[in-house]
Amino acid sequence: MTNPPRHKKCKVCDEEFQVIRPMQYVCGVVCAIMLAREKKEKYLDKVKRAETKAAKEKLKTRADYLKECQQAFNAWIRERDYAEPCISCQRHHTGQYHAGHYLTVGAHPELRFHPDNCHKQCAPCNNHLSGNIVEYRKGLLAKIGPERLDWLEGKHEPVKYTIDEIKEMTKQFRAEAKRLKLRNQGQT
Repeated sequence: MTNPPRHKKCKVCDEEFQVIRPMQYVCGVVCAIMLAREKKEKYLDKVKRAETKAAKEKLKTRADYLKECQQAFNAWIRERDYAEPCISCQRHHTGQYHAGHYLTVGAHPELRFHPDNCHKQCAPCNNHLSGNIVEYRKGLLAKIGPERLDWLEGKHEPVKYTIDEIKEMTKQFRAEAKRLKLRNQGQT
């Protein structure tokens, strides 16, 4: 006994048709040609996007890599200090939080990615009060202690990261931020 003929919906024109061959997705030759063209266009778009991405990667400067690394570092700091209040004003609020540096990146680039120099800070303290440094120092003293604060405020050797080092740090900061974000979401 033979099975009754199966019917499918054409992937191109949505018309119902009787299946003649296995793995038949379209109703006829015209729709098959259109489907092939669509697939080819998608493939070419994918290749073009990959080429564009590679070209952009070649044009990146060290400053571009530092900017990406800074964004990943800041995201990690915000996740690290997720449950803590603003380091300066000690408030919890629903506004935006930044990763505020105690010693600025411009004046102390060697401490740009040091975890003791950067903490969760509310936007009003960071933007409108220029970091609220006096209160930041008090919060920092309570958080990291006098020895680490003295070290932070002392002299440091300049650091010049290579592009490969910056890429590796970016990768590590992103992975750690992702891990902490999952942990923090589990706590809520």
